[in-house]
Amino acid sequence: MTASSVYIHVPFCESKCPYCAFKSALKGEGDEELYIRTVAGEIALRSAETGRIETLYIGGGTPSSLSVDSWRALVDVIESSFSFSDSAEVTVEANPNSLTEGHVSLWREWRVNRVSIGVQSFSPGELSFLGRLHTAGQAADAAAICMEAGFAVSFDLMFGLPGTTIRDWAESLRRAVTLRPSHISVYQLTIEPGTPFYEKKFNLPDGYGQYRYAQWKLPKKGYCQYEVSGFALPGCECGHNMNYWADGEYVGIGPAAWSYVNGARRENAASLAGYARAIEEGGDALVFEERLTGERAARQAATLALRTKKGIDWDAFKSRYGEVFAEAIIRDLRRFPDTLVISDERRTALSSAGMRVGNTIWSDII
Repeated sequence: MTASSVYIHVPFCESKCPYCAFKSALKGEGDEELYIRTVAGEIALRSAETGRIETLYIGGGTPSSLSVDSWRALVDVIESSFSFSDSAEVTVEANPNSLTEGHVSLWREWRVNRVSIGVQSFSPGELSFLGRLHTAGQAADAAAICMEAGFAVSFDLMFGLPGTTIRDWAESLRRAVTLRPSHISVYQLTIEPGTPFYEKKFNLPDGYGQYRYAQWKLPKKGYCQYEVSGFALPGCECGHNMNYWADGEYVGIGPAAWSYVNGARRENAASLAGYARAIEEGGDALVFEERLTGERAARQAATLALRTKKGIDWDAFKSRYGEVFAEAIIRDLRRFPDTLVISDERRTALSSAGMRVGNTIWSDII
């Protein structure tokens, strides 16, 4: 079996945000060249695991922190190693402070058709608190040049920050929808071990009300909630993410990247040095691998599907994972009221209220 989705991780940031637990670091001298060279080696190793690519997502870290020359080299490697469907979705993440017209021009000439911008907030105070290097004005400018280039644009926005109110959150959403991106992702601030914020013992507000406000406000502006954190204009859903939630296979490339191929989850070495050493010694950079089978695989698939508005299609689920496991999951879901879990003979999905307490439901299923 071959995967039709590929994720490429760019491990560099211009500064490390104090809340961020993703694997990224500041660039040292020669790091870009080392990264491009060793990613090319892994792509050569993994290309046999892919068929025609339907979705390619280049994330990080901060992909726009790569120079245009490095991007050109990366594009050459990708084009020489992969084949794409005519309708392939190709997404690149970018931060407003590092995105340049050179990036936009190269991406437009290549095959990028979607840019995800790390806005996080339109409040100067919140941006400063989050350690972001851009201003609200730079975020608006980045959106404008991407839209003028013909890209679909997605915004990442964060709620549940210390001291913030629904009114504060409403203002960020108002400014976001005024710019009319095709997609908005909303994420609650979480404090992860190992991050600078973890030691500060912040008193975080209950994000329930702010998330509920987004569920109420964004559909009024034409953005339908199609998965737990994603709101999109009609036809602008993120296909790459939907492949994840459909328990689809994907190949992950780069330091700290994860793959899911032939029922096995795999993780690459997190540091650029460790990753590069493994690739340059002629092997792969895997540091972890596990194979999901039986009920464990079925429960993971159910949990992923319940992140989406479509939910679980029981006929397809039983065909792939078996009726016994499906019936066990159905019994578990019956413990929740129909105000949270909507079911009929063909499908089960979470209601809007269910999405607000999704962690409780998913943890019960998994």
